[in-house]
Amino acid sequence: MTPFDKFLSGFLGFQRARLEDDPESFARLALKQTPKCMVIACCDSRVDPAILANAAPGELFIVRNVANLVPPCEPDSHHHGTSAALEFAVNALHVEYIIVMGHAGCGGVRAMLTNDPELAPEHPFIHRWMNLAESARLRTLEFLGDQPLERQTAYCEREVIKVSLRNLMSFPCITERVAAGTLHLRGLYFDIANATLALYHQDRDVFEPVSEPEGDTGEL
Repeated sequence: MTPFDKFLSGFLGFQRARLEDDPESFARLALKQTPKCMVIACCDSRVDPAILANAAPGELFIVRNVANLVPPCEPDSHHHGTSAALEFAVNALHVEYIIVMGHAGCGGVRAMLTNDPELAPEHPFIHRWMNLAESARLRTLEFLGDQPLERQTAYCEREVIKVSLRNLMSFPCITERVAAGTLHLRGLYFDIANATLALYHQDRDVFEPVSEPEGDTGEL
């Protein structure tokens, strides 16, 4: 079976299971989407927000890109896929939460820290994209410049989440709703090897393991 055949077979299995459990589910989904959470995650194949959250179709509005980065608000003539998705999620879908989910073992972050040739100027798209995380790289080198690469990478992966959270607040539509209390921002870090999730607490600038929630635990 080829990888594509496996993909098709997987869909058919999903289709059968959904129709058996809830025959009307596809008909309802066809009418509209009403997700309450938007997730900005890495396109790494091991980090699928819908699977990790055990979410059903229609529950999450997801954007995935290299290193789960949010660019700053730049209203110019260029194409901005992530920004367009943010605008739609906030202004049209009225999501209540925007979650930035980073992860351990991020190839984009590691390449940025090691000056990987794949990030060289002759690869303009990835090179320019990862420049969004330059402040995270510099902060990592400032505090852990003499430490092993693995420790630097884990630290920088968390710093990239903070960069994205800061950049979210450069969008007027987001800052307005955060101030009004109708939109909340969260940062999460997924450790693949241990299958654990940590929540970023902005007031203390720390990531702490996620446990059973007791109300809203975030700050924004």
